Amino acid sequence: MTKTRNVLFLQSSSEHYGSGKIILQVLRVYHNQGFQPVVVLTGHGPIEEDLKKDQIPYHIQNLGILRRKYVNPIGLANRISKNLKAYQFLNRLHRQYQFELVYSNTLAVVVGAYWAKRNQLPHCWHIHEILPGPAPLVKWLSNLLDQTTPAPIAVSQAVGNHWGSMLKKSEIQVIPNGIPYGEFLEAKGKLKEELGLSQETLLIGMVGRINPGKGQLFFLEIAQNLLKTHTNLHFVLVGDPFPGYEPILEEIKEEIRNKSMESRVSYLGFRKDIPELMDSLDIFVLPSVLPDSFPTVILEAMAASKPVLATRSGGASEMVVEGETGFLIPVGEVESGAAALDQLIKNKKLRIEMGQAGRARVLSEFSLEAFEEKIKNHLWQYLKKT
Repeated sequence: MTKTRNVLFLQSSSEHYGSGKIILQVLRVYHNQGFQPVVVLTGHGPIEEDLKKDQIPYHIQNLGILRRKYVNPIGLANRISKNLKAYQFLNRLHRQYQFELVYSNTLAVVVGAYWAKRNQLPHCWHIHEILPGPAPLVKWLSNLLDQTTPAPIAVSQAVGNHWGSMLKKSEIQVIPNGIPYGEFLEAKGKLKEELGLSQETLLIGMVGRINPGKGQLFFLEIAQNLLKTHTNLHFVLVGDPFPGYEPILEEIKEEIRNKSMESRVSYLGFRKDIPELMDSLDIFVLPSVLPDSFPTVILEAMAASKPVLATRSGGASEMVVEGETGFLIPVGEVESGAAALDQLIKNKKLRIEMGQAGRARVLSEFSLEAFEEKIKNHLWQYLKKT
């Protein structure tokens, strides 16, 4: 009888945002290679349905996820307590499954690295973050990477450069994200009808989890600038806040009210129909104000043949080709953002050409097949075939 080869996956979010979408693809690669993934989610969420569908066992346990809001004495004490409980939980789980490898998705999950080292198991860390600070946290994480993970995965060259410069032993491997694009190639959206807009109205939107780095307030500044001179525009924001960041959502709503933009800007919250929403847009914007490692949502927009306006923040510069598939602007520069969007607003031919070039680029340079092959090759660096 063949022994089941179990791999422990620790997932930082149970939502259908970037890292959640990517971990599902990684799980399928491991499963196809003969391993049984066992996933620990830090809380309940939509990913549970995907795991059930793929018949992948999972458990719910607070993993003490690191967030910026915990970088204070009370927050750190809370995280230490949660990580200790998670460590004990992994001990119990290991007695049941006898894991061969531990896979931590995002640097926000730290318990796996400690637990794997203590149990003399190989550890893989999939890095989705660029952390400019605080310096003690960055140094601590880089030291932990060096001590526990020989070949971390970075989702972009920007991520690889950021962490690689601080590592002495670990050698980062860059594996750009790849996702299934089928839904985005074929979707038919009706958001304009839903919002009661004419087909002549240009719909400009952003999709992203509300947090300090995604730039929703920057998006609204650009919108306000353009609405002064254009009457045929409507802006939409899609995405809900990370727990603890609800005040940012209230600030967004207040900004829309205070600037009298209620009739021209719509906040749609969390939506499941992202392919249809992307199809409905005329222009996609991702105005990140903090380094964004490799935003999967840009891949989705490009697959949907949308021109992209993004900030030169992290991995976006590796995805968007300036002047060919969209425009890249400096972080926080409202005038630059408005000027770039103005070109697209006034030129339908340019919008179509950039959208088509974006689709061609995403299918050739960021294919799911290439991603799966690189993940498979990385896997066999850690474990032997039997």
